[in-house]
Formats: sequence, C-alpha cells, structure tokens
Amino acid sequence: TRRNQEKPQEADCFSHYPSDRPQEEPASGVSHVRALLTVFILFFINLLNYMDRFTVAGVLTDIENYFGIDDGKSGLLQTVFICSYMFLAPVFGYLGDRYNRKLIMSVGITFWSAVTLASSYTPKEHFWALLLTRGLVGVGEASYSTIAPTIIADLYVKGKRTNMLSVFYFAIPVGSGLGYIVGSQVGRVTQDWHWALRVSVTPGLGVIAVLLLIFVVKEPKRGAIEARPEHHLHQTSWLADLRALSTNHSFVLSTLGFTAVAFVTGSLALWAPTFLFRAAVFTGEKEPCVEGNCASSESLLFGIITCVTGILGVASGVQVSRQLRKKTARADPLVCAAGLLLSAPFLYLAIVFAQTSTIATYVFIFLGETFLSMNWAVVADILLYVVVPTRRSTAEALQIVISHLLGDAGSPYMIGVVSDSLRKTDSFLWQFRSLQLSLLLCSFVAVVGGGFFLATALFIEKDRHRAENYVPTGEADPATHTCSSTDRQQRR
Repeated sequence: TRRNQEKPQEADCFSHYPSDRPQEEPASGVSHVRALLTVFILFFINLLNYMDRFTVAGVLTDIENYFGIDDGKSGLLQTVFICSYMFLAPVFGYLGDRYNRKLIMSVGITFWSAVTLASSYTPKEHFWALLLTRGLVGVGEASYSTIAPTIIADLYVKGKRTNMLSVFYFAIPVGSGLGYIVGSQVGRVTQDWHWALRVSVTPGLGVIAVLLLIFVVKEPKRGAIEARPEHHLHQTSWLADLRALSTNHSFVLSTLGFTAVAFVTGSLALWAPTFLFRAAVFTGEKEPCVEGNCASSESLLFGIITCVTGILGVASGVQVSRQLRKKTARADPLVCAAGLLLSAPFLYLAIVFAQTSTIATYVFIFLGETFLSMNWAVVADILLYVVVPTRRSTAEALQIVISHLLGDAGSPYMIGVVSDSLRKTDSFLWQFRSLQLSLLLCSFVAVVGGGFFLATALFIEKDRHRAENYVPTGEADPATHTCSSTDRQQRR
C-alpha cells in the first residue's frame, strides 16, 4: 500500500537526527561510561582552573601590602592574566578544530601548573615578575577552556548535553569560591600569601589531571553524534569560519550578553572581598590592616557564597530553561536575560547597604550572584547549537576573546583606576567610599547585557534551524530536503 511504501522514507528522514535508542556503539566512538568519566574529568580540571584564577583575590590585601601597590596596580593582576588568556584563545580554537584535542589540553595544563608554582616565588622587589607569571598562566588555561566544551558537545546532544554542560560549569562558581577560601585560609595559617598560590593548584594535582586526560579520556569524533560524519562536514578556512560566525546573529548577540556577565563577575571576583573588608573597617566592625598578614573572614564568607550561589544559579538556570523550552524555542536567551536583569538591582543594593548593614549586604550579594550564575551553562548551550561542529572551538575562542576583551580583561583594572581617581584622601573612609562608587558600574553593565540577550531571542530559532540543516558548499544532504518541518518538530 501507499502507507507501507512511505514508512521506509520516514525512517530514513528521522535517521538524519540523533537517536535516543540504545546503540551497540555510540556514534561518538566513546562508550557511555567513558563519556560520563570524561565529563567529570573535565569538571575536575575546570575546578582547578578557577581555583587558581581566584586564589589571588583571596589574598589581594596581603599582596597590596607586600608590594606596596595601589588599587590600579592590583587590578592589573587580573587584567594581564585575562589578556594573555584572551589573545591565545583564537590560536587554541583554531588548533582545537583541526588537531588532537587531548594532546593540546595536556600540554597546556602541564605548562599552566608549572607557571603557577613559579609565580609563588616572586621576590618583594619584583612585582613585574608576578605580573609576568600570572600572564603566562593565562596561556595554559586558554588551551583548555576553548576546547573542553566542544568535547562534551561531541559526546551528548539535546537535553543530555545541557545536563552535562551544567555539570562542567558548576566548576566555575565552586572553583572560584574554593579559590577565595583556600587562598585566604592558607595565607592565614602560613602567614605568607605565597603559599596560597603553591597550594591552590599544586604540581601534583596538575600531573593527576594530565594523567587522567591521557589514560581515561578518549577523543570523540567531531560532529558524529549529530549524524554528520566528518567527511561531510569538512574543514573550511579560518577566515571562512570567522565570516560565518560574524553573520550568526545569535552567536554575536549572546557573546555580547556574556561579555556583560564577564565584566560583572570579573569585577566582583577581584574586588568583592577587599570591598567587604573595607566596609567592615568603615562601620567599625574590623580594625584597619596596614602591614603583616591581612587574612580576614570576608574572603572566606564570599567564597562560601560564591560556591553556594553558583550551584543554585547554574542548576536553576538549566531547570528553568528546560521547562520554558516546552512553551517557547526562545527560552535560553530569555533565561539569560532574566538572570542579568534580576541580578542588577540586588548587586546595587548590596553595594549601597555595605555602609549600614552587613547582613543586608550579604543577603543581596547572595541573591545577585545567584541570578548572575544562571547564565553559565545556558549561554554555552546556545553557542553549541547555533554553530556547526567543525567551527565550535573557533566560536568558543572568539567568544572568549570578545567577552574578555570588553569584559573582565579590563573591568578589574577599570574599577581600580576609577576608585583611585575618586579617592580624595588616603583615609580609610575614602578607601571604602571610592571603591563603593566604582563598583556601581557593575549594575549598569548587567542591565545592558540583559538587553543583548533579549535581542538574541529574536534570532535564536532561525540560527538554530540553519545550524541543524547546514550543508557544506557543493554537497547535498537528502535528509535536509526530504524532511518536512512537521517531521523535525515530531523528532524534537
């Protein structure tokens, strides 16, 4: 009959898309157990990544006193790291789309661990050496951050990919919080901030990470799990990749929105513990710290808040997005926009109330950081489904460059410079007041970022459809042309 004749065609149509049914051998070439282990290994390395990145913030007051530097120079510690990280990201993005990703990450992690250890031996008269080594740390981390999400993308699709990305991005707030906690507490116990850098990411942990990468992680086939064999999705030139990404409205706008997230988180990451300590001095709760070890409870408390709010924010962002997708295909950018727009007023209130109520300040920081953390996994998922597999590492690298160039590469330094310029005297009152006023920039930037994500919602459906049905020039994909829109909707 006519109906029976149509059934094989329907099966062929649906075979173009990933199947949820068990398969003897996954299309990625990686077993389900090994894929799960891979995600947790990448999570572990990302945890070390962010612990190292934010250990400096936990002992920033000690570093200022040790080298005798002002807020502007203190901000440079984060800026030089982000700049090297940012400029090397496109290089590793290019390599990650074309060569063995395990090898690239292994070399980068080894280099990063060694340089982190070297930075802990900087003598008092050579602040420039600390800046140099922190900059070199960014080189190693760039090799990892641009590539790791693309491996997860080649292991999972759709809802499972979102879940695994959320696991991976839990490492950002948890690692950041542990960086504050470990840094401040090690500095307090040893009475020497140098040990904070030696303990946060020891060479031993770096070696463990590399060994796990080499012997446990298996390189998945690029795009195979999305039913796109590599011989169909062939490599294009780097300039062609850049042209394609620059015309992808969802990628460009979500990257600008994520830039606002980077600006705010970068500013708070470096300055929040110092600001909270100065607020405690301003209100008379703490004595000023002029010399010696300045480890305080503010770094510990802020670290705990960062860990907890990060877990809550990432989990709630993924869950809200999953539920909202049932009603609209624009769910992801709308969730990201809501996160930024809701964080702005709470961060503003936290900064303002710091001069009158410590409890209110911590409550508002908790709420503001929770909403801010809703973006991490969701914005990563947006990039992966609006960009074809052979361009994802390049897209990750480009997003890193833009978000850091306009975001947290300059924001810590900018906050420090504005604080120095607003300070009328070097009194403890003006040390607090000037930093308070400069941090208010964060709320404004959060609102702007929310606007970019709202704009992303206008293009997300079209760009996702274009990526799912991408056919390289000169090739024809029968499934793309024979599957109707109704078929695709049923498959989803």
